[in-house]
Amino acid sequence: MTVFIMFFIMIGYVGLVIFCTQKIISQTERRTERKVSQTRQTFEGLLKKKETFHSEKMDLENEAMEMFTLYEITKEITKSTNEEDAFEIFRRKLAEHVDFHKCDFLAPDSSEVKKMQGSQDYFVFTLQGKKSKIAYLVIEGILEEDQEKVMILAHQFALALRRVKLYEEIEKIAITDSLTEVHTRRYALERFEEEIRRSKMHKIKLSFLMIDVDYFKNFNDNFGHLAGDQILREIGYIIKESIREIDIAGRYGGEEFCIILPDTDRDGAHYAAERIRQTTERDTIRAYDTTVKATVSIGIATYPDDGKSLSELIDKADWALYRAKKQGRNRVCAFGVYEE
Repeated sequence: MTVFIMFFIMIGYVGLVIFCTQKIISQTERRTERKVSQTRQTFEGLLKKKETFHSEKMDLENEAMEMFTLYEITKEITKSTNEEDAFEIFRRKLAEHVDFHKCDFLAPDSSEVKKMQGSQDYFVFTLQGKKSKIAYLVIEGILEEDQEKVMILAHQFALALRRVKLYEEIEKIAITDSLTEVHTRRYALERFEEEIRRSKMHKIKLSFLMIDVDYFKNFNDNFGHLAGDQILREIGYIIKESIREIDIAGRYGGEEFCIILPDTDRDGAHYAAERIRQTTERDTIRAYDTTVKATVSIGIATYPDDGKSLSELIDKADWALYRAKKQGRNRVCAFGVYEE
């Protein structure tokens, strides 16, 4: 009897031990599962943070790249001093970062722009100056997602163009006589030196005209200095309208003008001088409350026949001008040529 009791006690004990062990194991498993779950959640959170950091890093890198691109484009464009060069730099830089078929730079009065503005094939950006339109930037075949980037670049291009235009205006003021709007004496003589060197190198002719307004002192005495200024302004306009684009006109001083005629012999210079003389003689100049008729006398010197240096050619043209004055004014005289 005692043995059976002990046997049942042993069985109960073993069962208790097994029950407790299973409970402990179960609790341990639950704690382990919670830890594993927490660890998994932590790991997933870290993965999400990593992805977020990577995305933010990519965004920052893209922003940095765009800023660097803007800097590079601005830096390159600021090296240029005219619109054409600035646009070529912009187009080249744009092609490095955006795919497109064609990029054009159109004048603000272009009739083509209206057609393009209504088409989905073209991206039209107005390049706005401080007070008015500078031009239109027209890009064909860009993707919609690239348009914002192009707008940023185009704004930078517009700023660069404003700088170029400001530079051109300052340069023009520096080399242009404010009254007559022909070149200043200093600029004209600098160009004269350059043309003499070019003529010497290529063995071609070059002519120089000295022009003086006849009886100019009488105009000032009779009608006043304001009328005299208007006469000089009108003659400056006549000179600009009578010469070629390659010719250089300048105000030599007072009522005297000068013109450099590249690749022009004595006969060609005489023809150009006569055109200016005849136009001046024919035109009636309105000087405020009065109208006057003015004439000019012109002296010609030609390289290399009359001289090979700037000072020689100026002296010879001045001497020919003096002879034109002595012979009655309103005439053209070439150095070394005497009419019978």
